[in-house]
Formats: sequence, C-alpha cells, structure tokens
Amino acid sequence: MWTLPRAPGATVASGDAALSELVARSHRVSAGEIPSLVEAAGRHLGLSGARVYLVDLQQSRLVALSADAAPDGGATLDIDGSLAGLAYRTQETQPSRDGATAWVPLIDGVERLGVLKATAPTMEPELLEASAALAGVVALLVVSKSTYTEELITQERTRAMTIQAELLWAFMPPRTIGTRQVTSSALLEPAYDAGGDAFDHSLTDNVLHLSLLDAMGHDLASGGASAAALAASRATHRDGGTLTDIAITIDDTLNQWIPDRMMTAVIARLDVTDGSLTWINCGHPTPLLIRDGHVLPQALERSPLPPLGLGLDTGNPPAENHTRLQPGDRILLYSDGVIEARTTEGTLFGEQRLGDTVIRSMTSGDNAPETLRRLLQNIHHDHQLRDDATLLLAHWHPT
Repeated sequence: MWTLPRAPGATVASGDAALSELVARSHRVSAGEIPSLVEAAGRHLGLSGARVYLVDLQQSRLVALSADAAPDGGATLDIDGSLAGLAYRTQETQPSRDGATAWVPLIDGVERLGVLKATAPTMEPELLEASAALAGVVALLVVSKSTYTEELITQERTRAMTIQAELLWAFMPPRTIGTRQVTSSALLEPAYDAGGDAFDHSLTDNVLHLSLLDAMGHDLASGGASAAALAASRATHRDGGTLTDIAITIDDTLNQWIPDRMMTAVIARLDVTDGSLTWINCGHPTPLLIRDGHVLPQALERSPLPPLGLGLDTGNPPAENHTRLQPGDRILLYSDGVIEARTTEGTLFGEQRLGDTVIRSMTSGDNAPETLRRLLQNIHHDHQLRDDATLLLAHWHPT
C-alpha cells in the first residue's frame, strides 16, 4: 500500500490521514474554503505553509486562489519572471535558494493548472515528497470543482469575455491531454474575444482524435457554428464513424441549422501504437510535420477539399489521407490567423517563422504546452492578430 514519506514532526499515518481528511472535507466546501483546507493539510504534513496559485487563461500569470491565500502581498506572480513560473513551465519542483520554500507544479494528468507554494524552516527531501503528494491531491480537487464553481472559473480571467468566446470555451476540452505515448496541446487567442476558431482532442483506447476548426466570421453565429461542429464531430466518432463520416455530418449540420456559414477544418486520428496518421483537410492550412528538428516541406499536403458548409458531394465523399509517423514526430495544426498576424510595418508572421519558432522551443527542451505558450508570446511581442489564432501540437513519443 502506498504511504507518504515521513516528514519531520509527522508520522506516516498522520500524513496519510491529512490527505484523506482533505479529500473527505472537500466534497461539501466552496472554492473559497479550499485555501484553508490546503493550509491545514500542509501543517499536518509538517509544513509551515501551503498556498495554491492557479494559472490565468492566457498563461502569463499565477494568481493566488484567494486574497486570504496571499497575506504577504504575493497574490500575482509572473510566469516568465519567477521561480513559481519556472516550476509551472518545466513541470518540475523548484526549491528556493534559502531552502525554506518549494514551488510544486499542480498537474492534472499532463494539463498544467498552477503551482503549490510549500514552506518550512527547511524543506527536507521528505517534505518535498509530501508536498508533491499534496499538490497531486489539490490538482484533483481543483479540477473536480472547476466545471461548476464560479470562483474557480473566474479565477483564471483578467477581464470580461464575449458571448461567442464564452460559448466556445464551454465546449473546449482541456488545453493539454496525453499518455506515456502521446501528448496533445492546444491554445486559442484572443482568449477573451474568440470568434469562430475551435480545437478538440480526445483519446479512445490507442487512438488520439484531433480537430481544428475555423468558422467564417467573428460573431456569435461563428461561435455557434464551431460549437455545433464540435458536437457533430464528437457524436459521430463516438458512434464509430470515420473521418469521412465526421466531415459529412458537420457539413450537413451547418447546412441544416446554420446555413451560409462555412468553415475550414482539419480532422485527424493518430494510432499511438504504430504512428498511423489519418486526416481530412477541408480548405484549411496544411498541417506541418516536424521531424528531427526540421519541418518536412509539403509532407502533409494533399489535393484540397472545399470548406465545410458548402455541401459535400456525398456521391463522391471526401477521401481520407494516410501516412506513417516516426517516433518523436510532431504534427502542428494551425489556423490562418496565426500566419496572418502582422507587424506594425505590415510584415506577416508566416509559415516559415511559425515552424522555426516551434523548432527553437523544442530544441531548448520545452514540452508541447510550453512550446505553444512561447509561440503565442512570440506572436504577441511583435505582431498584431487580425483573426483568431489557434494552434494544436501533437507529439508522438512511444515508449
């Protein structure tokens, strides 16, 4: 049976009891009570303090879960300029130089949620392990309440969200999912004013399902079109449909319920056991295949299909494309808003810079979610978005 390591001043039994009590008491508490519960559990583990910070929607800041959780004034921390941010970016515990503090990443599977600040007179190895166990329980607690607890939903926001963006985010999955064999990570900007872009990824047995959609326009109808397309896609593949079936269902749904609203799309499936990639591209920018630190030009370019919503020829249904990946390959899906971002002088970000930026981040050791976060930072630094910019990076890393 797994047990906590023995922390100074705490027995193994008391450590297990602390986490068990945290879980038991969490069922009927509000989000505002979580910080005090975590603090109490930390003290039972031998810590002098335990504080929760969650990441904001655009992954630029870490914000204390409540004002009471940061009495020393450290309510907001910059991800790119703090030790807490380093723990978030690398997904590794970062001890302070004085040895009295450790920043522990909060991770749900492979999705980054924030960090836990653990303090003690001296953070011994046993306390570091106990803090990691506490962070794991806290991550599960946050995820379990985040779908219906308003405090946690608004915690990640820095300003009001448009109605169409609210609609889209309600349908979007976690930004990052994965297993030992594959990781898929996605980002959508402008996060608070998204119009018609959407992404989807999910795992079924040994298959990773991927979708990236770009509905025409930037209004509520655009958001509704993408939301309907996500629902159509999920309903079809959960019923055993092929990629061709999914494309036809989305096309029929748009024609029936949101006429005159077309969308481009890439819909794909990756068999993570052998690297077989199958995809359909309906009028969307060609995905990039990145192998051994290089973009393979036109590797995934095929004869184009028309956008969805224009009426597919069901007598000659869209054909699926096939290729075989090599271990370590990455597939980058993106909307045209990414490469069409412009500098003040009018220079496009472009596909070449897109690939180069991803490769530089990968070379520096960044994982998939951090690669995309840095990519969007790069775009925002010198360029202005003219449209939604959506990115999805799938990394096949079989054991």
